[in-house]
Amino acid sequence: MIVYSHNEVLTRAIILKRPSATCKTPYVADIKLDESNITLAHTPALGCCGLNDKDATVYVLPMKNPKKCTHSVELALTDDNTLVGTNPKLAETLVENCLNKNYIDTLKNVKNYNREKTFKNSRFDFHGFDENNKEFIMEVKSVPLAKHDKRVEKKMAYFPDGYRKSKKDTISPRALKHVNELSEIKTENPDNIRCILCFVIQRDDVDGFMVSEDDNIYREAVMDAYVDGVEVISIVISWNINGEASFVKMFTDFY
Repeated sequence: MIVYSHNEVLTRAIILKRPSATCKTPYVADIKLDESNITLAHTPALGCCGLNDKDATVYVLPMKNPKKCTHSVELALTDDNTLVGTNPKLAETLVENCLNKNYIDTLKNVKNYNREKTFKNSRFDFHGFDENNKEFIMEVKSVPLAKHDKRVEKKMAYFPDGYRKSKKDTISPRALKHVNELSEIKTENPDNIRCILCFVIQRDDVDGFMVSEDDNIYREAVMDAYVDGVEVISIVISWNINGEASFVKMFTDFY
């Protein structure tokens, strides 16, 4: 069930250095397309916890209007040969196409929707009305990472992860603000508005989704939001080297 295509075959590359030796922004890496072709690539997910960092095998697309970078990094190849989507912005497009194809079981036959609608102090990814004419607000988060969790004996996708100055801080203040404001909206409109937090797992080698225990602030916020009535869902996407993304399955539970 293909839900997105880049419409061109991606090129395999190796990341030599990030940030680049010549361009010090963390969003640019030196990549090797072949032995004689070393160039600059945009890395929209920064290092993606190693998936887009030095020595990583990635798949890239040529930039349509190249300035400094000739390519963009779209996929990463894990040690066990799983392709992972590492362009976080594509998560919203994947959700939109899943909506239009009725692949999201809890949000089928949507009457209408808009992208990027502001409520309170946040701009949420989707706003619309479901098949029962009930208003919904949905925030989307991209999930490229997974690990084996010994307690449940499963490989779990997880969010968030990333750099922070102190473990006492939340990893993503923006993500925390979104979930807190979804909770506030739901509490203020318990019967009239559906508030949905959707995690897009851009890899197909997982058995479930968990909120990362490395960020207890965000984890507790998601748990509290769920108790308040915020729906937490996740969809699993599979990528191939032809640049095609397919819907695999959906989780309505989380750990």
